[in-house]
Amino acid sequence: MIWHILIVGILLPQSLAHPGFFTSIGQMTDLIHTEKDLVTSLKDYIKAEEDKLEQIKKWAEKLDRLTSTATKDPEGFVGHPVNAFKLMKRLNTEWSELENLVLKDMSDGFISNLTIQRQYFPNDEDQVGAAKALLRLQDTYNLDTDTISKGNLPGVKHKSFLTVEDCFELGKVAYTEADYYHTELWMEQALRQLDEGEISTIDKVSVLDYLSYAVYQQGDLDKALLLTKKLLELDPEHQRANGNLKYFEYIMAKEKDVNKSASDDQSDQKTTLKKKGAAVDYLPERQKYEMLCRGEGIKMTPRRQKKLFCRYHDGNRNPKFILAPAKQEDEWDKPRIIRFHDIISDAEIEIVKDLAKPRLSRATVHDPETGKLTTAQYRVSKSAWLSGYENPVVSRINMRIQDLTGLDVSTAEELQKDEPDAFKELGTGNRIATWLFYMSDVSAGGATVFPEVGASVWPKKGTAVFWYNLFASGEGDYSTRHAACPVLVGNKWVSNKWLHERGQEFRRPCTLSELE
Repeated sequence: MIWHILIVGILLPQSLAHPGFFTSIGQMTDLIHTEKDLVTSLKDYIKAEEDKLEQIKKWAEKLDRLTSTATKDPEGFVGHPVNAFKLMKRLNTEWSELENLVLKDMSDGFISNLTIQRQYFPNDEDQVGAAKALLRLQDTYNLDTDTISKGNLPGVKHKSFLTVEDCFELGKVAYTEADYYHTELWMEQALRQLDEGEISTIDKVSVLDYLSYAVYQQGDLDKALLLTKKLLELDPEHQRANGNLKYFEYIMAKEKDVNKSASDDQSDQKTTLKKKGAAVDYLPERQKYEMLCRGEGIKMTPRRQKKLFCRYHDGNRNPKFILAPAKQEDEWDKPRIIRFHDIISDAEIEIVKDLAKPRLSRATVHDPETGKLTTAQYRVSKSAWLSGYENPVVSRINMRIQDLTGLDVSTAEELQKDEPDAFKELGTGNRIATWLFYMSDVSAGGATVFPEVGASVWPKKGTAVFWYNLFASGEGDYSTRHAACPVLVGNKWVSNKWLHERGQEFRRPCTLSELE
């Protein structure tokens, strides 16, 4: 019996394109502690430098007073035998000591610590992945750049702002990916913040250079020309902008001369710029998915809503739940999705998380082109498998699922397979049902959505949702196709138990109707 732990929504993260990205909350918090340690080390270095400068300052002040007195009457000053001795001593010994102090490198400890910690730092790929994650969140939750830049996100505890440099970096990442739509958005945000007077190492010329080209690539030639002229007002000698200006003016003149005849239309098509369209990674269901992640487009009518109830469930008179029945709530009618409240304790959650943390690895998805399991940029999570024999808490949770669903958990997946035909090797049939625990609350985002029926289920710590993936006939219920929404603020721990067909023959008998 296996318990599947899945951690998702760490931005970071979300977070993204390669297996080494920092998707685990543990990894991210480790980086926070690493940076704190480096700050402490840096402050120690600053203190050492300040102490050093203080010694040099005191020496300089003492010598300033002494030389001021001595230069007023040099002969009289050195006529005193003690002054003569001290002058020889200072110039022969003490100035050498001062030289050594000035040359002393106080940064050794800090540099050594930095070198050791650098091996744990994220790399360029990680930084790009984090930027892409932020752009994905922007699209999914329909956020404007100003809202993100000012940190006005729902449920935030630690408000954070984006600087001009940050906005410029996001625009550059999008530009590198030929994502000119997001390039335009973030370069415009950087330009706005510069216009508002923010002090930055990034100048308007650099921003306008990217912005004008991104706008041109999206087909807005008039705006591209206007931005290029604005750039040249700031830097008349800008070589690329001067070249672009001539090119844009040439294209506009050519388009004005194009006739409306069919032959001229063909010529026009060669010079017409591509317009804004769907992103390169656009999926057919993406718009519906993103709406549901925002809580929009949910297809639950008031009449259907009235038929959803809350109840106490005793697991069909199961002795464990007769005196303390489980709290059950209808989340959806077709397919039937049920939520169990207060079904896993905080103590159990912490034990399961502690067991899973050391073995978390990047989650995979099935690639329809290759038929193999692979990591995906759009799925940023880590997972681990836990066996019932590893800990009595895991075994107890497994039995709780069996008691409440009436399904046999002994045929659940026993280990994580990397082969696409893993189910065949198990010999336990398809996944008949899914039990999904929410082991954390999420400040914003992180819903589980069902695009086929327009349903959204939101995380609530200590609850679990349950649904059948197959009809009783054994046919697949495509209305249960689901996806996890990215976490906007916070992090999300979930765990699922996949129950299989084998062993359920008498617990959930097959029907004669295909869709029952």
